[in-house]
Amino acid sequence: MQDVSPESPEERARRRPAWDRHLDRVRPGTRPFEIAKRVIVGVYSDGFIHAGNLAYLSMLALFPFFIILAALAQAFGRGPDTAVAVGTFLASLPPTVAELLRKPINDVLAARGTGPLLWFGALVGLWTVGSFVETIRDILRRAYGTPYSRGFLHYRLGSIGIIVVSVIATLTAFSMQVLITAAQEFVTRLLPFAGEAQLWIAISHLVPLALMGFALYALIYSLTPSKYRYTACPKWPGAMFVTFWWIGVTMLLPRALSMLGGYDLTYGGLAGVIITLLFFWLIGFGLVIGANINAALAEMPEPALKGPASQG
Repeated sequence: MQDVSPESPEERARRRPAWDRHLDRVRPGTRPFEIAKRVIVGVYSDGFIHAGNLAYLSMLALFPFFIILAALAQAFGRGPDTAVAVGTFLASLPPTVAELLRKPINDVLAARGTGPLLWFGALVGLWTVGSFVETIRDILRRAYGTPYSRGFLHYRLGSIGIIVVSVIATLTAFSMQVLITAAQEFVTRLLPFAGEAQLWIAISHLVPLALMGFALYALIYSLTPSKYRYTACPKWPGAMFVTFWWIGVTMLLPRALSMLGGYDLTYGGLAGVIITLLFFWLIGFGLVIGANINAALAEMPEPALKGPASQG
C-alpha cells in the first residue's frame, strides 16, 4: 500500500510546474477526464485495503458506538432515544444485515443496563470508535498526500470530540423525528382535509437523508487536512457521493445477492456475517471514492508550492 495517492494534490504539485496545471484548467474538454483519472488512480492505490479496514472496524466499533449513545442518552434524560437510534440505523441497512445485528445490539444494551457498567463501556467504546475515525482521517490524508503534523494523542482526542458531538447530534435528530411523526399523526387524524400540510410532512421524511448527508459532510470536513480544509477546495461532492452510494448499496445489495443465490451454500451459518462484512466493505469503498473525489477537485494552495507540505 502506497503512503499517499500518486494523484494527490501534493504529488501533482511536486511533479508538474504551475503553468502546466493552469493550462489544464483552460484546455477545453480535459478537466473531467483529468479528475476521473485522479480518482481512479487514488482509489486503485489504497481503496481496496482501506475498504477492508473499514469493514472490520465498522463491526468492531458498531456496538461500542451504541453503548456511548446509550450512556449519553441516559445523561440527558433521553433513555428511550437509544432504541429509536438502533431502529433507525437498522432501517438504513439491507434486511439481511439488519436482522443479523438487531438481536446482538439489543442484547449488549440490555446487559449494560444503566449505572457504572454502562459508563465504563462508554469510555472503552470511545477509544474503539476513535480508531474507526482515525482510519477515515488516514484515508483523507493519503488522498490529499499530506503528512501528519501533530502527535498521536492530539488526533485521538480530536476523534473522541467528533464522536461525542456526533452522538449528541444523533439524539437531537431523533428528537426532531419524533416531533415530525407526532405532527403527522395530528394532521392525519384531526385535519384529514389538510392535503397541503400532509404533503409537507411527507416531504419532511427526507430529513433523515439530509441529516445523513450533513453528518457525512461534517465528518469529512473535520478530518480533511487543515491545508485544504480552510480553502475553497470543495468538500461536499465526496459527502454527496457517499450518501447516494450508501442508499444505492442498501437498495441493490439484497437484489444482487438474490440473483446470485445467496451465500448460504458457501458460508453456511456464517452467511449473515459475511454479507454484513460485504455491506460495510462496500460502504468503506464508497468512502474512499468520496475522499478521492474531493482530493481530485483540490489544487495545492499556491503559497505552499514553495515550501514543504506540513499539515495533516
